[in-house]
Amino acid sequence: MRPDISAEISTLDATLTSIEKVMDPAEMSDRVRELEAKASDPSLWDDPDNAQQVTSSLSAVQASLRKVTDLRQRLDDLPIMYDLAEEEGEGTELADEELAELRAEIASLEVKTMLSGEYDAREAVINIRSGAGGVDAADWAEMLMRMYVRWAEKNDHKVDIYDISYAEEAGIKSATFVVHGEYMYGTLSVEQGAHRLVRISPFDNQGRRQTSFAEVEVLPVVEQTDSIDVPDSEIRVDVYRSSGPGGQSVNTTDSAVRITHIPTGIVVTCQNEKSQIQNRASAMRVLQAKLLERKRQEERAEMDALGAGGNASWGNQMRSYVLHPYQMVKDLRMNYEVNDPSKVLDGEIDGFLEAGIRWRMAQQGAAE
Repeated sequence: MRPDISAEISTLDATLTSIEKVMDPAEMSDRVRELEAKASDPSLWDDPDNAQQVTSSLSAVQASLRKVTDLRQRLDDLPIMYDLAEEEGEGTELADEELAELRAEIASLEVKTMLSGEYDAREAVINIRSGAGGVDAADWAEMLMRMYVRWAEKNDHKVDIYDISYAEEAGIKSATFVVHGEYMYGTLSVEQGAHRLVRISPFDNQGRRQTSFAEVEVLPVVEQTDSIDVPDSEIRVDVYRSSGPGGQSVNTTDSAVRITHIPTGIVVTCQNEKSQIQNRASAMRVLQAKLLERKRQEERAEMDALGAGGNASWGNQMRSYVLHPYQMVKDLRMNYEVNDPSKVLDGEIDGFLEAGIRWRMAQQGAAE
């Protein structure tokens, strides 16, 4: 085996060993057995919310354990692949391909070990709002929502859409949805900010280029251990009939719920369920997530913290998606870019997520 190949395998082995120390496969195995015991309890589904949490956690831990043990096995087998290839005088191409794949997968897993923030392990609430740009911005907001939903589907993460406010001509004014799975908040929180789209507008009969904006807000799902108390006296609850695109009725009862938090003016809505009770519970979860983030901002005195929101327009965009006159998606914070916007908009955003997490770690390190 060539010295350079041997050196790279040694480097990958050291990196994977560091990952194993953080993830602790033995502890993960114990966790899997514990969750499997809970999942096999016949009374588990008496509490659907808890059951969903248990099954989601079990699936996530099993997947993580499989990933780290599979990488260890493949890395241990790699020197043998090279030795056999050299003995037979052929086959080094397959070994080189395996080395490249292991390099990328270990780097990706290393990023996950960087998610050690207070709320990083939680599920994520994502709010998308159209910004400057009129009907193009509403269409752009819907494209962004599809991008995140497609990413979740490709990674086997369940998505619950709580509310969509459709624009009159096309697209959406806003949307709220939850991405289930461990470390979704830590992973997706780097997506927060203004996203800018440059393209030939499909809504302009003169075929002119249009710049439009949408705002992405990412919040951690609130858990029972969080001390977020919302007295009934501080909220106003309105119910109304759910509707779909163009105002078409999708429900014949007043099941949609709008909750206004009177002290802060925060408004959340939910209309995805047929039951008013379920919609109210979902809306309260989103409200609590927003209040939790507000509490964090106050405690840290950082008004530009994770859920502070912003103005989706020129000057504060974090990523540009250019479809004309050239093809490129570029993150303006760490200068990471991809020259295939169609793949990015179809949910292939892992490169941006990993680069964003590394950038955030570097920023935190510099601040400390």
